[in-house]
Amino acid sequence: MSAEKYLQMIQQDIHSVVFATTDKDHFPVTCVIDIMLSDKDGLYFLTAKGKAFYERLKNQPIISLTGMKGTDTLSSKSITLRGEVREIGQERLSEIFNQNPYMKAIYPNRESRTALTVFQIYKGNGEFFDLSCKPIFRENFSFGGMVNHALYFFVTDKCNGCKLCANACPQNCIDISVCPVKIKQEHCLHCGKCKEICPLQAIERRLQ
Repeated sequence: MSAEKYLQMIQQDIHSVVFATTDKDHFPVTCVIDIMLSDKDGLYFLTAKGKAFYERLKNQPIISLTGMKGTDTLSSKSITLRGEVREIGQERLSEIFNQNPYMKAIYPNRESRTALTVFQIYKGNGEFFDLSCKPIFRENFSFGGMVNHALYFFVTDKCNGCKLCANACPQNCIDISVCPVKIKQEHCLHCGKCKEICPLQAIERRLQ
């Protein structure tokens, strides 16, 4: 699926996500924030200028967020994203209130809304993780020109096709029809059991 579709999923299907930022002492701080808009250029959210969240965003404009939907663990789908933010002021504020009418109950008039400012996550990379299907499914995406630095397990040419890794894999995501065997990355849990059990140390973790 495209990055734009995943961003749309965060905004429309999940909406409320957990943000991680850092304070002036570089300690992590989390808070729940609603994602108000999405498009091909990123995600949009707002905050009031008097909030500590605003100060953290201005001091260190890098965020991480996670959102999840599902009735229990085995029906859950989650998206994790890391990116950079920038303040765009009250641009798109009217659009945000039109698309998210519940905000009018919190900030009921034009004067109260002058405290608000909009931020855009304008570049980032993320991962979609789906536990509701078997085998599990995961996919990485990026937008705004950010490079994906996710780590994966890969089988090297040291592999002799012994199949011990395939027998140990909880998601049966190792293709043993070829040698070296091949890990189906979209179904891998990243548990590392294949690397741990390989007698030839033929499996390594590296960037894709």
